[in-house]
Amino acid sequence: MATYLTQDGYNKKMEELAELEAQRPAIKMAIAEARDKGDLSENAEYDAAKEAQGLLEMKIAKLKELVSSARIIDDSKLNTEEVQLLNKVTIKNVANGMEMTYTIVTENEANLREKKLASNTPIAQALLGRKVGDKVEVQAPAGKMTFEIIKIEI
Repeated sequence: MATYLTQDGYNKKMEELAELEAQRPAIKMAIAEARDKGDLSENAEYDAAKEAQGLLEMKIAKLKELVSSARIIDDSKLNTEEVQLLNKVTIKNVANGMEMTYTIVTENEANLREKKLASNTPIAQALLGRKVGDKVEVQAPAGKMTFEIIKIEI
């Protein structure tokens, strides 16, 4: 199954992969040091180092799988006719008039602090395919919320 990423998101995943792979020598050294301390059956340091190595290798394998199946989204094909992936969307909460701006991204790149909303969230799902002026209802934990699409940007 393909994973869709922006070029920026792909670059971040590759940096993360390089950082994780750079940790391999330190873990190998910790295992060697713990092994040198003698009896492995009662060596907590050895067990901890082996467990850390296993977790690291699992993270590396997961990231390698993700980047190997990644499809880079061509942002030159984006438009602002309707909400789509990578659009910056300004919405207004109809109940209180509060405006918010989010960029719709893949779930791998979502980050609310950066105002990047995952495409599989209820709000993003309601917005995708809609146009400026459309009102959408979203079922939130606090009940139904209505948003109006104010602006769609690239």
